[in-house]
Amino acid sequence: MAFHNLATTHLNRLKVDWIHKLKDRWKVESALQVIIILVVFACTGFTVLFIKEPVLQFFGVEGEMPIWVSVLYYILILPVYNILLLFYGIIFGQFRFFWSFEKRFFHRVLSIFRKTKP
Repeated sequence: MAFHNLATTHLNRLKVDWIHKLKDRWKVESALQVIIILVVFACTGFTVLFIKEPVLQFFGVEGEMPIWVSVLYYILILPVYNILLLFYGIIFGQFRFFWSFEKRFFHRVLSIFRKTKP
């Protein structure tokens, strides 16, 4: 019985530990804020998923997509994803977090294209 209680306690701690790790990594105030941020990411991802088919149909792509269409779609959907992320961030009251997230993201992306000095 003691082993069962110890195992249950350890599993319960593991269930919540990842939330606290994200809380520390993202420098947010509470576990609830972590959950809200994850909901924003989920809503953004589902929205991009749901708009893919109508967008492709609008441009006349039906059936199996050529590889170049897929590549072009993923390049063009990136700014749409980021705008949706900010939109859902506003709706869920996390604009400040996502604005900071976007600035860090674009700083990293743009640093790839900057010339480095030897």
